Formats: sequence, C-alpha cells, structure tokens
Amino acid sequence: MKAEYVDHLGTDRTVANAARVSFDKHHDMLEESDLKLIKYLAEHNHWSPFAHPQIQLRMNAPIFVRTQCFKHKQGFVENEVSRRYVDDDPVFYSPDSWRSRPVDGAKQGSGSDTIEGLFQYTNDNGDRVYDNIHHRYQAMLEVCNELYSEMIVDGVAPEQARMVLPQSMYTSWYWTGSLAAYARFYKQRTDPHAQKEVQDLAVMVGEIIEPLFPYSWAALCES
Repeated sequence: MKAEYVDHLGTDRTVANAARVSFDKHHDMLEESDLKLIKYLAEHNHWSPFAHPQIQLRMNAPIFVRTQCFKHKQGFVENEVSRRYVDDDPVFYSPDSWRSRPVDGAKQGSGSDTIEGLFQYTNDNGDRVYDNIHHRYQAMLEVCNELYSEMIVDGVAPEQARMVLPQSMYTSWYWTGSLAAYARFYKQRTDPHAQKEVQDLAVMVGEIIEPLFPYSWAALCES
C-alpha cells in the first residue's frame, strides 16, 4: 500500500486567517497568537477554518481498504482508475499473517491470535488432504488472474471481465480533501479498533500531511 503526495493548498497561516476574517483581520506571517488560535479552534471543534487548506494524494491500496477510505465522504473527492478502460495485469495484496476472528461477541475486527490455518478437504481420488490457508489463497489468486486474462484475450469487455477479480486486487485513486477531512480520517482509522490494513494506510497519510501543516495537524489530532 502507498500514499503519495501530489499537491496542496495553504499553510497553518491559512487556518488562522480563515478564522480571523470574522474580525476582518489578516496576518502576513505566522505569529505566536496564530498558534494559540489554531489550538483553540481545534479544542472547541471550530472545524470550518481547517476546511480551507486542501491536500491531494495519490493512493494505492487493495479494494477492501479503498472501500473503507471511500466511506469518508464529507470534505473529500476521489477519482479512481477504472477497469472499464484499462486491462493491464492486476496486482494482489497478500497479508503477512491471517488474524483470528474477534472474541467477546464483537461483530467486526480481528482477534489477537494468528491463524496458521490448515484446510481439510477431500480431493478427486477421495483422499483427505490438508493445505495451508496462504497456499490456498495464492492458488485462488492465480485462478482468478488466469481467467481474467483469458477473458480479455477472448474479447470480453473489461467492464465485465473485471467481475472475476477479488477484493484483494490493488487499485489507485486521486484523493483530494480538506485538512479537516483528512484529520477526521486519520483519527478514526488509526484507532486500534480500525482494521489493521487501513490503520497502516492512515499512518502513511499522516506522515505526508503533518510536515505541511505541523501546528494544525497536531492540534486536530490531539484534540
């Protein structure tokens, strides 16, 4: 997975001046009073000044992670690579480990254990066979990829051939959002209850944005 910087608009001073315009004030340089104002705005949930700065990133993540990112609508716009138009070889995500199901009645998330996982099934000869989860997963990816490639070669429209590709396929999108929107995404998706994969991606996003808006980012993410 990857988050890459593309462009941004504004600085910490943008946030302070957006708030000071209420009094028809403007600072040409970032001053100590601006830092105090930024902290006050974040602590008291005055979010609109933080909506003026904009950040554009290029994201690369599996579809199941992209789906969680796209749940964040307010303050964001996204444009994604479309497999209606492109039919290059797909790339798939493989986890380092397989996590257990949650315990104590939780309906989502993961448990703290790692599943080594052996599948038990009967082959065509009637023999009982055991196989590792990861081996079966890789085999499934190969089957899906082969079928997709064959459908493309046989002239099937990419918009239909893509139906056989799994949620672990990587996709890419431009993601433009306000500083306020990215801070909400970061705080929600770095929470320990969020899925680990989207936590990892949110950390990458934070590492890009924090140097661009150091005072505002700290105020928003610590409030």
